[in-house]
Formats: sequence, C-alpha cells, structure tokens
Amino acid sequence: MTTLTVTEARSNLSKILERARNGEAIGIISGNEIVQLKPTPIIPWEESYLYQEYGVTPEEWDRFEEKQKAEFARDKDNYKIFKGRFDPESLV
Repeated sequence: MTTLTVTEARSNLSKILERARNGEAIGIISGNEIVQLKPTPIIPWEESYLYQEYGVTPEEWDRFEEKQKAEFARDKDNYKIFKGRFDPESLV
C-alpha cells in the first residue's frame, strides 16, 4: 500500500483519486491511523437495503433525515463529544 501524509494527498488529490479508482491501494496517514481510499459503487435506490428490506422511499428517507437533523439541533447541548480513548468507567 502506498501511504501519504495529508499534505501530500491534498497537493495531488486528483491524481491520487485516479490511482485509487484504478485499483491501487492508497492510504492517507491521519493521526495514528491509515485511512484507505477505495472506490465505492453507487447503486440505484431500488437496490438499496432500505428499499428492498423495508420499502422505504427516497422521500420517506429525506423526511427522516430532516427530522433527525432538527432533533439533533434542538438537543445538541445534551450530546458530549469524546476525544481520545473511550473510558467506560466514566459512565458509572
């Protein structure tokens, strides 16, 4: 796998993406992890899990998504952002 820093990837992003599209294993070093770039196929809605398993239409999904965004905006002060390692003892 070819690994790049964020700076290297940013300065050559279009070339890096093309290489990943052509099947080359490329990773970008982010903190202490490597994030791999790889193409992901886009499928028609009718082939999606939501549609096939539950019959969810795109309109229903859009309404759900908007409702969730509004709920998050309303309750955002109740959410905590954890940075670093999660310590389950902190919940006790």
